[in-house]
Amino acid sequence: MDATAEASSGEGARHAHGGKDDRPEKKVPLLGMFRYADRLDMLLMVVGSLGAVGNGVSEPLISVLFGDVINSFGESTTSTVLRAVTKVVLNFIYLGIGTAVASFLQVACWTMAGERQSARIRSLYLKSVLRQDIAFFDTEMTTGEAVSRMSSDTVIIQDALGEKAGKLVQLTSAFFGGFIIAFTKGWLLTLVMLTSLPLVAIAGAVSAQMLTRVSSKRLTSYSDAANTVEQTIGSIRTVVVSFNGEKKAIEMYNKFIKSAYRTVVEEGLVNGFGMGSVFCILFSSYGLAFWYGGKLIIDKGYTGGKIVTVLFAVLNGATSLGNATPSISAIAEGQSAAYRLFETIERKPEIDSDDTSGMIMENIKGYVELKDVYFRYPARPGQLILDGLSLQVASGTTMAIVGESGSGKSTVISLVERFYDPQAGEVLIDGVNIKNLNLDWIRGKIGLVSQEPLLFMTSIKDNIIYGKEDATLEEIKRAAELANAANFIDKLPNGYDTLVGQRGTLLSGGQKQRIAIARAILKDPKILLLDEATSALDVESERIVQEALNRIMVERTTLVVAHRLSTVRNVDCITVVHQGKIVEQGTHHALVKDPNGAYSQLIRLQETRGDERRKIQDSGVPNSLSKSTSLSIRRSMTKDSFGNSNRYSFKNPLGLSVELHEDEITGEQNKDDLSNGKTLQKAPIGRLFYLNKPEVPFLLLGAIAASVHGVIFPLFGILMSGVIKAFYEPPDKLRKDSSFWALISVVLGFASFIAIPGEYLLFGIAGGKLIERVRTLSFQNIVHQEVAWFDNPSNSSGALGTRLSVDALNVRRLVGDNLGLIVQSTAALITGFVIAFTAD
Repeated sequence: MDATAEASSGEGARHAHGGKDDRPEKKVPLLGMFRYADRLDMLLMVVGSLGAVGNGVSEPLISVLFGDVINSFGESTTSTVLRAVTKVVLNFIYLGIGTAVASFLQVACWTMAGERQSARIRSLYLKSVLRQDIAFFDTEMTTGEAVSRMSSDTVIIQDALGEKAGKLVQLTSAFFGGFIIAFTKGWLLTLVMLTSLPLVAIAGAVSAQMLTRVSSKRLTSYSDAANTVEQTIGSIRTVVVSFNGEKKAIEMYNKFIKSAYRTVVEEGLVNGFGMGSVFCILFSSYGLAFWYGGKLIIDKGYTGGKIVTVLFAVLNGATSLGNATPSISAIAEGQSAAYRLFETIERKPEIDSDDTSGMIMENIKGYVELKDVYFRYPARPGQLILDGLSLQVASGTTMAIVGESGSGKSTVISLVERFYDPQAGEVLIDGVNIKNLNLDWIRGKIGLVSQEPLLFMTSIKDNIIYGKEDATLEEIKRAAELANAANFIDKLPNGYDTLVGQRGTLLSGGQKQRIAIARAILKDPKILLLDEATSALDVESERIVQEALNRIMVERTTLVVAHRLSTVRNVDCITVVHQGKIVEQGTHHALVKDPNGAYSQLIRLQETRGDERRKIQDSGVPNSLSKSTSLSIRRSMTKDSFGNSNRYSFKNPLGLSVELHEDEITGEQNKDDLSNGKTLQKAPIGRLFYLNKPEVPFLLLGAIAASVHGVIFPLFGILMSGVIKAFYEPPDKLRKDSSFWALISVVLGFASFIAIPGEYLLFGIAGGKLIERVRTLSFQNIVHQEVAWFDNPSNSSGALGTRLSVDALNVRRLVGDNLGLIVQSTAALITGFVIAFTAD
């Protein structure tokens, strides 16, 4: 028990080391994100980049063709205009075909490359997490954080390495292609328009930096929330439900989700101001270009087509820079997420389970020795647990370690298993320092049975075979017989194929312990470690489990940590530990001869407590059936003699016979079969909007802002037609009209600066509130489910944690970013068609 107590402060230590949120956010270099790409990924990215470059360059090339069209209309006569225009139109068709091929290569190759790399990163991350030493989980990471990073961070990396990376290459090539064409066609006008470029770059860089910081805070909040989900669901039976902790868990989860909501709103605001400021600068620069272009036509003899080509080339190039903001922010988020994942992937633990070096003995005898060992847990470096402890366990003998809670008993087990290394002193196996032995080999020679056996959410057979992967069914059954588990397994409806539920919750404590013993027996260990293997069991289950332990301890070196001294009376040697030091050692009969000795005092203390419990049971109180007795009633089952009734007869030490219907384990198989056959259903979109009903004012205002954003570009088409017409007018009218349209362009820029941040902020609020509400309601509903609901594999802590993080994120994308884009596109489409049909 004290192993758990001694290491339980790991969570506090993580916060004590503090400042995870206060440290500056770190991220990997841009090219460093691709470090796990293989040759096929490289090929896909090269082909995808070529396609992206072709796709990007096609946009400024359109401006060249458009300028040719303008000149064809403006400079040709009635008889030659058709031929001139037809030639340009054919060039448009050729460019369209080339762009289609390039776009296909860009999207297909980058998407496949991103998917392959993210899958590889996810696999490497899981492998790295599993190879870490126990100290890593004490001080640096919780299981909830690991699940969150595997589900959320890998999705962010996939987006950054795939579509967004290809999009950035496309937009970058469009930017450079646009300005190269612009300088070629008219360098004077291009230089004037370039005055806005530093402002655009500054706006983009500032927004990207702020987005990195905000996204880091958001991911941290979601990681903390995922950790709460993992801990709550993982202990739903033992702590949350039994102590009515649902309300506290919900409050803690809501606190993290509210923090994440604030970062979502900040992210929307930063995104909006970044893009709004870029478009404001661009439209203002177009106004400058319209005015100066008119002067160049009058003073330098430029044609209208050349001015339009330069304008559109710079427009495409600069707009590409503005449109790159979402891609840059997504890649910046990917760099932050990649740093967290890569840091774990590349972390080499001090005790590395994958390390193949080290000595392998041909014949291990099992002699265990701790020599002058000093040890502190990494989570609590200020507290000394073992203080110069030395002990020897001869081969084939059994030693019991007893003492108060927190005295360091379970720590000895952890050091022999090499979960930790001592800060000073040595742990020896057959006289060889355990650090010099091959870690995988020595752990294969050690069997561990702990107080709380952990079973995986699979069948009994798969849980036992975990001790030896290549074991046959006969070996599994033999191990189960030695562990006193064969009787109850054979009586289960599906025998060894019976599912045990998450962490074995469909079995009683005694049954779980016997399966854990069978798992330890299967590997035929030379050294057996029993860490309070019976302390959490009732009297009847303890008797059965103790019989199994007595069988397997024969001819094995055994270290037993025990609270109940009655279970260790017959061992070869008893060691009494106090505050990390050995205070007494000897056999039971030798130690009890000293009435003032530490061992004798422990015996008297336990006898006193036992007398108190018996007095309570004999007092005649109606509720005198203790918890352990009721557990015994439920767990010590024998099949009813009537066979087919699916009913069990439970016998207990008080002589009561109780019959209960058995539905836990039999129901599990059917539920699992049903869950596998289920098809995913879609929620009605109306229900989603109903959840967003409190944010209707924000949605309406956001829709108005998005509509203004969408209308700006069709209006810019009217502006461009007016400018083109003005370029072919007489000088006086040209000078007047170009100044007017220049002013209108500046007005559109300021409208963008107001509308775009408003759109992103308002839809960010609505989407953030929706995801907060969805997560809160989902988690609240989850913790109030009946305990049997969690027995379904699809409702495990990992599955529910992933569902809460990924599915809620997808909902937010639907109502937040994508809804704004739909409104914006719809407004642009309607306005464009209205302008097109009404133009004469």
